[in-house]
This record gives sequence, structure tokens and C-alpha cells, in this order.
Amino acid sequence: MTQQILITGAAGIIGVSLRDSLRQPDRHLRLLDIKPQIELGTGEAAQLIEASCTDPAAMFDACQGVDVVLHLGGLSTGGFNWEQYVDVNINGTYRVLDAARRAGVPRVVYASSHHAVGFHPSDTGVTVPDYLFPRPDSLYGVSKAAGESLCSLFHDRHGLDVVCLRIGSYRTRPTDQRALFNWLSPGDCTRLFEAAIATPAPGFRVVWGVSANARAIMSLDEAHAIGYVPIDNAEDYAEQINADTHSLHAQGGHFIGGPFTDVTFE
Repeated sequence: MTQQILITGAAGIIGVSLRDSLRQPDRHLRLLDIKPQIELGTGEAAQLIEASCTDPAAMFDACQGVDVVLHLGGLSTGGFNWEQYVDVNINGTYRVLDAARRAGVPRVVYASSHHAVGFHPSDTGVTVPDYLFPRPDSLYGVSKAAGESLCSLFHDRHGLDVVCLRIGSYRTRPTDQRALFNWLSPGDCTRLFEAAIATPAPGFRVVWGVSANARAIMSLDEAHAIGYVPIDNAEDYAEQINADTHSLHAQGGHFIGGPFTDVTFE
């Protein structure tokens, strides 16, 4: 039987990557974004949907017959005001969860962020636990913490399985000292989402989305519990990172959120 996966924010950086890497026989992708997307290739088992995750009717229609929703849609880091984050990231996440519930979708995988806990120290020498209490470093981080709370509510109240992935620095390669502990490679990102899709009966989970970094400070206990086994290591790029121009201190190195914790960041 063909597995139906709905990806919101499919035109974003991670969405575009997953569109290609999640391809499998007997799997069909529904790719939803408010922005124009790359046209479907010959034989590509997918459907393009131009809609906003804030539109309840569009989301309900998109969720029909879906096995899992990967909710990546929303405004990214910085450059937006409070009203915009509330409308798109918080209200949009509510609309996605509610549409999934009403359409009978059993599982949602929510792309959260390390910025939901960005004001926690990163230099204590103690492993950062999976369910670290929110201490957002920005309005963006607040919106992600709120999204996690909504996911928890929809699990406890409606029985929806939800896996919240606190994604680290997603890049092709790490480019600064902070990324040496919180990098998530494209390959490991795919492995992370595949694990969140496949793990049986996850309930409500909060999972760190980072690679197998030698300098990692985040726990991978919940990641391993859902079957995620990262293989990439930021340390392979350590010698290429200029310690003078990308110093850990200059990058807000005392906190998980790095430069997002600076008073000048918006």
C-alpha cells in the first residue's frame, strides 16, 4: 500500500532536500507551500499543493488519506515581527495539527528548533537533555516553543502521535565553532525524519536533531529510541573553520542559541 506523506513548507531548504531524499517505492509525497515550487519531474510520485498552512480548509483537504504530516512550514529565523510569527508559526501549527486530527492522520512530525531553548548554557560540560525546558532566544524561538506546546496538547487531548525535532544548525557543512556541536547534515536530516516516520507508536516525543558530532552536547537518547542513528561528524571540518573569525565567544558561545541571544538580534 502506498504511503502518503504531506510536507508543509516543501519549498524551504529542508523541504526541498527531503522532497528528493524521501523518495521510495510505494511512497507518495504531497508537497505544500505558499511559494512556487520546482515542477514535478518525470515519474516523480508527488503532488504540488499551493496553499498556506494557516488556511484550515486547504490543510484539511491536503490531509485527506495522509499517513504522516511533516510540518516544516513557517517563518524562519529573524526579520519578522511578533504578529507575523503568531500568524504563521503559531496559528499555522495549530491549523496543521487540527486539520490532521480532523482528517484522521495518525502522526505529525514537527520541525522545531534548538532556538526554543537557545538561552540555556552550552558550556556547562553537562549533557543537554532531550526534554530541556523552553528558554527561547528570540521571537522565532518563542514560536517554536509554542508549537511544541501545541503538539503536546494535541497528543494528550486527542491521541495524535507527535515527534518534535529540535533541529540544530542544518547546513551542507558546519561553518563556525558553534556548529561543531549542533550541526545537522543533510544526510542525517533524512535519517532523522525517516526514523520519526517509521518508529512505532511514538506518543509525544522531543528529539534533538543533530549529527554524530564529536563535540556534541545534546543528548541522543530519544533520537536512538526512535531509531535514529546519525553518521556524520562536524569534526571532519574542524580544521577548515577559522577560529579567529568564527570564535565560539563571538558566536554567542555561552548559550545554545549563539548569536540569537545577543541583545541586538531581531
